Amino acid sequence: MPRFSYTARDRAGKSSSAELDAPSRKAALRVLSARGLQVAAISELASTAPGKPAAAKEAKPSRAERRAAQLAPRSQERLPFLEALYDLMSSGLSAGEAVRLLSVRIKEPRLRSLCAGLWERISEGAPLSRAMAEFPQVFDPSITNLIQAGEATGSLNDTVQRLISHLTAQKELRRELVTAMAYPIFMVFVAGGVILFFLFFLLPRLKTLLTSLGGKLPTSTALLIGSSNFLLHYGLFILGGLVFAAISFWRWRATPAGRATTDAWMLRLPLLGEFIVAQTVLAFSQTLSVLLENGITAAEALRMTEKQIANTVHRTAFNTATARVLEGEALSAALGRTGCFPDLVLDRLSVGENTGNVVPSLKQIATAYQKLIASQLNLFTKIIASGVLMAVFIFVGFIAFAIVSAVFQVSASFKLGR
Repeated sequence: MPRFSYTARDRAGKSSSAELDAPSRKAALRVLSARGLQVAAISELASTAPGKPAAAKEAKPSRAERRAAQLAPRSQERLPFLEALYDLMSSGLSAGEAVRLLSVRIKEPRLRSLCAGLWERISEGAPLSRAMAEFPQVFDPSITNLIQAGEATGSLNDTVQRLISHLTAQKELRRELVTAMAYPIFMVFVAGGVILFFLFFLLPRLKTLLTSLGGKLPTSTALLIGSSNFLLHYGLFILGGLVFAAISFWRWRATPAGRATTDAWMLRLPLLGEFIVAQTVLAFSQTLSVLLENGITAAEALRMTEKQIANTVHRTAFNTATARVLEGEALSAALGRTGCFPDLVLDRLSVGENTGNVVPSLKQIATAYQKLIASQLNLFTKIIASGVLMAVFIFVGFIAFAIVSAVFQVSASFKLGR
C-alpha cells in the first residue's frame, strides 16, 4: 500500500508532520480530514517491493518518468499562469473553475502540467493557496501567502492582479539587465576575436617576412612577436589555469563564507556598489508594498521581504532591522541604523510612517529606483562598450605602429646594406 508523508494543523492550530498508509491520495486526505486535521502538504513516498534490496530504488528511470521530469513546471510558468487565471476570474469564474478550464485548454506542455496538478489538488478539496504551496519550484512562500490572504479577505482577484504587476516589473528589470549587457558582451567577443586573429594568424607570417629580410627589429615589433610566441606555446596552459581559478572561485563563492565575503567586496566597488544598493532598495520597496497592500501582517511581510534581498550583507542588515521593528522601533529608524539604505529613501519612508501612508511611500520609492536602475544600466553599457572599443583601438594602433616601424627599419637597413 502506498505511504504518504504529510504536514497538517490540528484544530488548535498546532502543526505536525507524520506518515500515513492509504490506498490513494484522496483516501489519505479523507482519513486526515476525519481526524480533524487541515492538510498543508502531502506527498507520496517512494517505496521498494518486499524482498528487493534498497539499491533497486536507484534503477534507471522509465521513459514515462523521464517524460514527466521534462514536463515538470518551473518558475517561468508562474507569471503566464497568474495572467491566464486573472483573465478567467475577471470573466466571473471562480478560482477552482478557472484552474479546471486551464488544465483542459492550455496547450503549452509545462503550463498544462502545472494547471493539471493544481486542479488535481483543488478537486480533492484544497484551496488554491494550498495547491500552489505543493509546487514550491514555481510559487515561493510569499506568493502562496498572498493568495491565502486574498482568499481569506475575499479579494483574490485584486491580489492576483497586484501579483501580476509585481512579477511583470521584476521580469522587465531582468530583461533590461540582459539587454544592457548583451552589447558589451558582444563587443568583448569581437575584440577578443580580432586580437586572437592578429596574434595567431598575422603575426607569425609577419615574423617570417621580417626575418627573411634581415635586420634588427624595433622594440615594439620584438615585443609583439614575443607575446605572440609566448601565447602560442603557453596559451592553453594559461587558459586552463584561468578556467580552474574561475571554477574554484565560483565554488568558494557558493559557500556561506565565500558569498558573504564576495558580496561585501562588490559593495566597495565603484558604480557596482551603487547598483547593488539600488537593487536592494527596489526589491525591498516592491515586495514590502505588495505584501502589506494584500493584508499580510508587518512581521510576516518583513520576513518574506528579507528573502527577496540578494546581497547577503544587506540581507543580514535587514534581518537586524526587522528584529528592531518587532521590538517596537520605526522601520525607517531601524533601517537607518544599518547604514545600507540611502538617506532619501529613509526620509520618504519616515514621512509615510508619520502620515500613515507607508504603502504609497514604498510604491513611490520603487518607481523612483526603477528609473534609477534603468539609467545605471544605460551608463554601464556605455562605459563597458567605450572601454572595450578603446582597448581594441589601442591594441590595433600598437600593432600598426609595430608593423610600420619594422618595415621602415628593415627597409632602411636594406638600403644601407646596398
